[in-house]
Amino acid sequence: MDLRALRYFVEVVRQNGFTRAANTLHVTQPTISKMVKSLEDELGGPLLLREGRSVRLTDAGKVVYVHGLTLLDEARRLKQEVAEVDGIARGELSVGIMPTAGHYMAPVIALFQQRHPGVVLQVDEQGASAQRQALLDGKLDMTLGLLSEPDPELQTTTIARQTTRVAMAAHRVEDANAPLAWRDLRDKPFVLYTPGFKLHQAVLEQCARAGFEPHIRLQSRYWDFIGDLVAQDVGIAVMFEHVIARYDPARVASRPLVDPVLSWDVVLMWRPGYLSRAARAWLDCVREIYPASTLGAVQ
Repeated sequence: MDLRALRYFVEVVRQNGFTRAANTLHVTQPTISKMVKSLEDELGGPLLLREGRSVRLTDAGKVVYVHGLTLLDEARRLKQEVAEVDGIARGELSVGIMPTAGHYMAPVIALFQQRHPGVVLQVDEQGASAQRQALLDGKLDMTLGLLSEPDPELQTTTIARQTTRVAMAAHRVEDANAPLAWRDLRDKPFVLYTPGFKLHQAVLEQCARAGFEPHIRLQSRYWDFIGDLVAQDVGIAVMFEHVIARYDPARVASRPLVDPVLSWDVVLMWRPGYLSRAARAWLDCVREIYPASTLGAVQ
């Protein structure tokens, strides 16, 4: 079985379409279609049904997809272990980093590449929810994410703890220490992260518990763009303290958010089981840069 054809098939399912998969894999759509067709011919039947721009798995396709994830993960591990026979002079490491938390990992990346220049480091930027799923799917070796409670499916080590505040146009904040409850936000327009970010879902849930549905003006995956929108008084934004601290205080100010206070641990996460030498070296660099993380206990 051609692993490349299997990889293309899996990506079509993940992206729910041939065009999106082609863009993700940086190949042409006809190439993907040809490879998926060859896989179907080899296995003796259709695996996907096209429905407009989307796809639907056949019963056989569901079986191939589940086993395909396992086979691709095993192939990746085999390649990594072979590369590590002579040490950590070469190999690959894929790490997920939330767009809002790159500053945590920048010194780690610098230290890692200084020590292990032969390792190809691949960085993926998505929201925390999407990163966690990519990790569970075997697309990433490690990821930086957010946890409000222990995750039974992953091992973690804590880097920092962050609390949310309400970011507003600076002229609207008279007292930066005066707290706001969630119910106080009922009549205010919101600027949110896009779905796939934990903070997106958390805001929706807390607004619902406070008895209202937020009026969403705009959504973005870029923290700096959200700050620009807030500065222009398009709406308010519930953001982490470390993100708000990066905004121009003359344009964006904030107030504490209570009832309840929302806090998350910023954590490095990985799947239980085999951990490559490159991944272990990355973990060592994280703990060297953030020694307090050893107090965060590896779950």
